Formats: sequence, C-alpha cells, structure tokens
Amino acid sequence: MDKKSFTYAMVFIALAFTVFFSIVVVPPLIENPDILGAFAAGFDNPYASGYSADVLFCWATLAIWIVHEAKTLSIKYGWVCLLLGAFPGVAVGFPLYLVLRAKQINRTGNNE
Repeated sequence: MDKKSFTYAMVFIALAFTVFFSIVVVPPLIENPDILGAFAAGFDNPYASGYSADVLFCWATLAIWIVHEAKTLSIKYGWVCLLLGAFPGVAVGFPLYLVLRAKQINRTGNNE
C-alpha cells in the first residue's frame, strides 16, 4: 500500500469512528451528562466488560508505544493522539498516531 493510500485509510477510520461516536454516544451523554455512569455502563455485562477492557488495554499499549517513540525516535505531539484515544476513542487516536508517526519518520529518516 502506498503512503497516500495508507494516510487516507487511517484518516477515514478515525473520521468514521468519530461520526459513529457522535451519533451513538453524544446524544445520550448530552441528555444525561454523567460521564462516570457512562464509563461504568461499558461494564454492565461480561461481554461489554470484555470489549471495554480491550479498549482500555489497547489505550495503555498505545500510551507506552507513544512515550517510547517520543524518547527513541523523537516523535512529537503523540500526546495529542493519547487525548484523542481517551475521547472519542482509541479508534481515533491510534490511526492518527500512525499518520503522525509516518510523516515524522519519513521527514527525519528515522527507522524502527
């Protein structure tokens, strides 16, 4: 896959999830702005708990990766992707970090 197609695919995923999140989650959150209750609702049953735990562990993995690459490859602004990974979700922060990372690695000539 070429660099342009990769970037478009990653941005599409981030935008698609943002639209989904905006349609499904934001209206009930506006109606009842209980953020802790909304978070806890992700653990209402074993299946939801499994998905929610997966998201939390994926965010933690992304956080470790971003901190590591900030030190080893001097990737800048990864913290923005961590914030986006927390809200609206990892499906936004992760692909946008990959785009940010690819641009900086290509610009500086860093290799993994």
